[in-house]
Amino acid sequence: METLIPIINRLQEVFLTVGAEIIQLPQIVVVGSQSSGKSSVLESLVGRDFLPRGSGIVTRRPLVLQLVNVPPLEERRKQDNGNGAKHNSQNNYPGIKAEEWGTFLHCKNQIFTDFSEIQKEIEEETDRSTNHKGISSEPIYLKIYSPNVVSLTLVDLPGITKVPVGDQPEDIETQVQDMILSYISNPNSLILCVSPANSDLATSDALKLAREVDPDGRRTLLVVSKLDLMDAGTDALEVLLGRIIPVRLGIIGVVNRSQHDLNTQKSLADSCKDEQVFLQRYYPSLASRCGSRYLARTLSRLLMHHIRDCLPELKTRVTVLSAQYQSRLNSYGQPVEDHSATLLQIVTKFASDYCNTIEGTARHIQTSELCGGARICYIFHETFGRTLQSIDPLGGLTELDILTAIRNATGPRPALFVPEVSFELLVKKQIKRLEEPSLRCVELVHEELQRIIQHCSAYSTQELLRFPKLHDSIVEVVTSLLRKRLPVTNEMVHHLVAIELAYINTKHPDFTDAAQVSASVNSQQVLKLSLSLRISLSLQIQTGLVFVLSSLSQAEAGDGGKRWKNEKMPSEDKGPVPGFGSPTKAINLLDTAMPVSRKLSTREQRDCEVIQRLIKCYFLIVRKSIQDSVPKTVMHFLVNFVKEHLQSELVGQLYKQPLLQELLIESQETAQQRTEVAQMLEALKKASNIISEIRETHLW
Repeated sequence: METLIPIINRLQEVFLTVGAEIIQLPQIVVVGSQSSGKSSVLESLVGRDFLPRGSGIVTRRPLVLQLVNVPPLEERRKQDNGNGAKHNSQNNYPGIKAEEWGTFLHCKNQIFTDFSEIQKEIEEETDRSTNHKGISSEPIYLKIYSPNVVSLTLVDLPGITKVPVGDQPEDIETQVQDMILSYISNPNSLILCVSPANSDLATSDALKLAREVDPDGRRTLLVVSKLDLMDAGTDALEVLLGRIIPVRLGIIGVVNRSQHDLNTQKSLADSCKDEQVFLQRYYPSLASRCGSRYLARTLSRLLMHHIRDCLPELKTRVTVLSAQYQSRLNSYGQPVEDHSATLLQIVTKFASDYCNTIEGTARHIQTSELCGGARICYIFHETFGRTLQSIDPLGGLTELDILTAIRNATGPRPALFVPEVSFELLVKKQIKRLEEPSLRCVELVHEELQRIIQHCSAYSTQELLRFPKLHDSIVEVVTSLLRKRLPVTNEMVHHLVAIELAYINTKHPDFTDAAQVSASVNSQQVLKLSLSLRISLSLQIQTGLVFVLSSLSQAEAGDGGKRWKNEKMPSEDKGPVPGFGSPTKAINLLDTAMPVSRKLSTREQRDCEVIQRLIKCYFLIVRKSIQDSVPKTVMHFLVNFVKEHLQSELVGQLYKQPLLQELLIESQETAQQRTEVAQMLEALKKASNIISEIRETHLW
């Protein structure tokens, strides 16, 4: 199982350039307040002084520290001389004559055997990307090889601070906390909280941040530093036993080197001895479970078991991400080598997708709304058809309008029959009303053909997004072709209506003969007249009978007979009956011939009804013809024409040698995204190969 930590180290190196956040590698993250002793804890794990020292924020960039256990120098020399032939040659590190050394990933092929040089390189590399007091999230990768360390990987982060000092930015506290949260939010990371023993754990900022992302404490380990600096008469026994704040992975106490020890350059080996003496004196029951050496063994054990637990999920994640990034890379396409072939391929594919969208055979079919040919069908049979059905054949025509047309058609002579000219005049007026919805139908289909362009650009032809100029040119060419065909289609629709207006075919097989209509109207009027006469006669008989009876009763009166014989009726003394002599009111000859409203005569009613029936019958014939011919016209002159000539139009307009280079200029965003995705895919493939090297026996 010891091979698991080097494998994670190799994975970290693989994802160095593309970022390891996406893969969520298992690692130990060191979190603590400023001057809480984090650097001293890390140096005690290594056994050497290599971290920058000073006041304020010293660690201003994340430091990924990889500790690699190697055989001692003498053993490696024996292996180089052939005495250790059974050992793996990769672990011999030939050519390195130092007992301990370090390497930086940003300093390729450079080996640091002097740890003071490592400290200096960390300071210089930090200053390269930050100002004097600023911080940066770009990590520094340091690998230390030593026979005195256990295989371990840690991430040292800047200490938590509250108040900006000197040239530090005002939001330094927020920046540091955001950086820490970005690392410890990784569910595969172990959190190593460092808190000094001479401060209250209830106020520990490190534990507070750890609780935010790990409320159960399943991946948190607490290190209580500076045990020797507690006030006299107090100890950290209750804290170390977990009775104050329980931590799932345990609590380990350590003794850090004091500033006096640093000034006198006290070695870490002597400090470890003094640490054991201090623990045996003050914490004898916990001495075996505290100290820097126990901390190193515990961290290595925890990390190996944690890696073992995370490995199955890590394999799955790498496989899923590889498939996702491969799909993204395919969507970006390959870099252009043959401009002519690429242009023809894109143009042909766009034309094919455009036609397939109209035919309903496209790969990307919308489920939220109608699109393409389905939308055109809906326009023809639902929108246009219902609009025509809603038009009243007699809409806008009153009976007085019809009578006026009849009289105007007869001139000064009274008409014996309904004139044919009046019928043609009125029916043409009604047929003209079919032109506007027909032109609107053409406009709706034209708009849908425009929408198909955007549909193909967004769904069907992802390659168009790579070349913005080519995309704009294709849209312009198709739009221009549609714009050219629109007047032609509108003109043909005008002609369809004009054809119907040019000749009123009263001999149409579906048109009812005028004589039949007139006879039908006459028969209906005769029936109505006979019915009204019967009703009138019955009323007159009843009225006469009543009158006779009343006269007889008056004759029986004393002077009734004389009055009936000698007196005149009251009406005899009055003037002439209106309507039979000269009118009582003068007639204005300049007034309109027809009054606004009046009761029609029997003949006028008959003539109006004949004309209305004829107009309705013929209008329905023409409406049926227009409803059938307009969609056919639109399909022939607009839709089918565009389908047949789209590809040739695109090739003719765009496939020109001077335009090839200009049209196939890839957008910078797409090129950058392709490069990033290709790098990530390459890293994922390497990670998959590294993980596949792990055998089941390595996990136990």
